[in-house]
Amino acid sequence: MTLLTITQASPADAAPATRPRPDGPNGPAGPAGPLPAPAEHSPTVTDLVRLLFEGDDQDRVHTPWRELITDESFRHKEGLSPAEQAALSYERLRAVNRRLERAEDLARDPRLLAALHEWAAVVHGGGGLCTLASIHYNLFLGSLLDHQDGPPRDLTEFTTLARTGTFLCTELAHGNDAAALQTTAEFDPDTGGFILHTPHTGAQKFMPNTSPTGGPKSAVVAARLLVNGEDQGVFLFLTPLSDAHGTLPGIRVRRLPYRAGAPVDHCLTAFDHVPLPRSALLEAAHGRLTHDNTFTSSLGNRRKRFLQSIARVTTGKLCMSGAAVGATRAALTIAVRYAHHRHISGPRAGQQVPLHAHRTHHSRLLHALATAYAMTFLHRTVTARWADHTPDERPEIERLVAITKGWITWQARTLTTEARERCGAHALFPVNGLADFPQYTEGTITAEGDNLVIWAKAAAEMLFGHNTTPPPHTTPPAQQDLTDTAFLRELLHHAQTLWQTRARTALRNGPPGDPLARWNNASTPALRMIEAHARLQAADAFIHATQHTTDPTAHTLLTQLCRLFLLNQLNDYTGDLLATNHLTTHHVLNLPHTTNETLHTLTPHTTTLTNAFHLPTQYLTAIPLTTPNHLHQFDQLIPHTNKNNEHTPTH
Repeated sequence: MTLLTITQASPADAAPATRPRPDGPNGPAGPAGPLPAPAEHSPTVTDLVRLLFEGDDQDRVHTPWRELITDESFRHKEGLSPAEQAALSYERLRAVNRRLERAEDLARDPRLLAALHEWAAVVHGGGGLCTLASIHYNLFLGSLLDHQDGPPRDLTEFTTLARTGTFLCTELAHGNDAAALQTTAEFDPDTGGFILHTPHTGAQKFMPNTSPTGGPKSAVVAARLLVNGEDQGVFLFLTPLSDAHGTLPGIRVRRLPYRAGAPVDHCLTAFDHVPLPRSALLEAAHGRLTHDNTFTSSLGNRRKRFLQSIARVTTGKLCMSGAAVGATRAALTIAVRYAHHRHISGPRAGQQVPLHAHRTHHSRLLHALATAYAMTFLHRTVTARWADHTPDERPEIERLVAITKGWITWQARTLTTEARERCGAHALFPVNGLADFPQYTEGTITAEGDNLVIWAKAAAEMLFGHNTTPPPHTTPPAQQDLTDTAFLRELLHHAQTLWQTRARTALRNGPPGDPLARWNNASTPALRMIEAHARLQAADAFIHATQHTTDPTAHTLLTQLCRLFLLNQLNDYTGDLLATNHLTTHHVLNLPHTTNETLHTLTPHTTTLTNAFHLPTQYLTAIPLTTPNHLHQFDQLIPHTNKNNEHTPTH
């Protein structure tokens, strides 16, 4: 992917990348007590930034989007109506497009596309941009690029945003069972084209951004291909929706009520016998029409044809995960800065202490930071595997992407809510940067596959198709210590195996001859298996990053933060691990103490850990809560009134 020339970040706002040492340090965690807190742009922060943001690839993958959001057009705008917010999302989409030399390259690069979502999600109203970018570049343009059989297709009007692309799959009555959708595209032998039709109310396309807002639009529409009366399965059809004068004939578009968190023109869309040309069908090996109008396919199964047609949802899952990771890091950065700036009464008369001084406050933020680092490292690992996978690896990695998306977006909802609560009532105001995050992450939980559904599918596949057996103990558990990250990781692996064994037993013990009842019997432990698997994958990604530090202090901090993450994850499994002799009574009784000691060691470093999230200065200084003079800054945002109740400007 090539980007237009961009302005380099100033030295005060950037931590330069350094080359990782192939055999990163694997020494002890360092001193038990607190370390001196590194400065904002110290070698420690620089090393953490490198690990969090793609190492030597940081300037290509992240810098363009990080710089994009420093523009004034990405700052909070007070008092916009829902329609104005939606229009602003399209303006920002055009700002993204102006950064590109070739939009096709963005659509083809999962790393770059996911990174765009990471950075776009942090700004006020960024959920709207994330939604539009995911639809236009990934689902729409990406689908066109993935279906290139037949005559070449001119994509210029889409790559220049003369026409915005949208994606119409989900129907009002068909969400997670989209393979059963009812929209039809019937082959018309008289014209050689197709007739696109919505046969009933439940077949209306649900939620796509199809209104005139943002200018002329085209869509790829998922519809059931009928050839000579025979249903060949669901395929995609390129369909113009509107022009400069409005919606085209035969197409009905109705706006849905405003949805908080992602300011986009969500709509219901229906088709009344809309004629399409022969070229509308997006063809590939899984389905095409020959010159004599005979349907051929490399896949005999209609469900597999459908999944191949909508294969872009896998990259979409990475984009949703990236947005959730970005929102989480931003929310925690705001909360940590506020915790240091906000002072309250101390234990002595007249004393003032920062919120951060209280373990009840900073412990929650530290646990959240540990999870946010794990989320980021897991997302990096899985995105790289998807970008570089071979055809034979595809089923396994598609499943891993789905599991990752579920775990990350669920964590994001919890952590952004935590950050919002730690900042009190101030955080309820959008100008302070936190109010939108929990609402937006709710959308990522449902987008590109509802989390529970995609986890249930993954659980069914992994029940017998995945070996979770951990290696035997090399050292008796009684001789192991809870500060040993390798031991904690091994315990998490044992927890995954325990839940897989329970799920397999439950399936075998289910009612014979009733597949649904058998699955119902096994589904709860199977989902617990998937949860443990997701946590284990996150732990492995965290440990891998820790082993590739170059700065000793960064290594110590990451080791301790990884330990905190693992200790927190193991809380749910201590009973099982004790009962199966993987933990001793001493371990279980000592777990709270070890956790508390780790929190004590990390407490001085919350600012260091959030500085490594590398949020631009221009973004942070525009949020009152992040500044030492946050009370004055917030006060200056509110117009004063004179004795006649007329507004007077503040200075």
